[in-house]
Amino acid sequence: MEKENKSLNSKRSFFRRIFAFREASILLIIFLLIILMIFFVPGFMTASNITTTLIGLSMDAILAIGMTVVLVLGGIDLSVGAIMAFSSVVAGTLMIKGMNAWLACLIAILLSAAAGCFVGELITKIGLFPFITTLAMMQISRGLAYILTQGSPISTGSISKSFEAIGQGSILGIPNPVLILLVLVIIFDYLLRNSLKFRQVYYTGSNEKAAKLSGINTDKVKLYVYILSATLAGLAGIITLSRFNVATPTAGNGAETRAIAGAVIGGASFTGGQGTVFGALLGIILVGLVNNALVLLNVSVYWQSLVSGVVLLLAVVADVYAHLRGKN
Repeated sequence: MEKENKSLNSKRSFFRRIFAFREASILLIIFLLIILMIFFVPGFMTASNITTTLIGLSMDAILAIGMTVVLVLGGIDLSVGAIMAFSSVVAGTLMIKGMNAWLACLIAILLSAAAGCFVGELITKIGLFPFITTLAMMQISRGLAYILTQGSPISTGSISKSFEAIGQGSILGIPNPVLILLVLVIIFDYLLRNSLKFRQVYYTGSNEKAAKLSGINTDKVKLYVYILSATLAGLAGIITLSRFNVATPTAGNGAETRAIAGAVIGGASFTGGQGTVFGALLGIILVGLVNNALVLLNVSVYWQSLVSGVVLLLAVVADVYAHLRGKN
């Protein structure tokens, strides 16, 4: 009898350890949601729907990588969607003026990184709050995108086949945007878990004073994190331009909300010190599946926004509850 009880307790302990990981719980939810969608959502399992959904998820997930690192730091970045649009517009404008496509992309990404650097300097040198600073950068970047385009989309046409391959090509049937995302997830998930430099982001987010006392230059860590977030947003803008051959100032509208939702659902915390890139990817997939189900069920776009907001609210409530339970 004792052996049976020990065996039962060990099995329970095993499953508790498994589901103590946020990723495992989200994977289970995603699996159950996919099963439900297969049976109740017409057209979900078609190749075109799956491909379109994965490509659409890729842009949000790239933003969520940077957002996760920012949240681990204990900050927030509301400017990523606007910087994504700004990067796309800058590259598109330079291309139609005759500049080489790759040089135009490089300039757009460097300007995106400069925006992140400016935000980081304001936060570290002046002591501005990340929320207000990135909100201002969101307005600045979106405003510049509107000024450059005069509010109208810019069509680049077929400028370069090699450039178009970034957003429109595929390898072994897998769209290139999805492959780029997977490479970025693998790289940054590994770095966050194993690199000493990236571990400093966790230390800074968990306890900035203790991190300073241990010799970590927390201001430099913050600066680099915001540069990284903006650079990834710039890259997402370039991929979007390559995919549609159109630069629009409205690109990335609401993307910051989806990136935050995905990161928080995946285990990142607004209090800092927690979160993984893989968890953020799963969070984005979960949000994307919910939105895809609403689209296929012909639910009004207004309801889609409402549902996205509810999902984000539930994620924040779960985060707060987890912290309260941890303290107790």
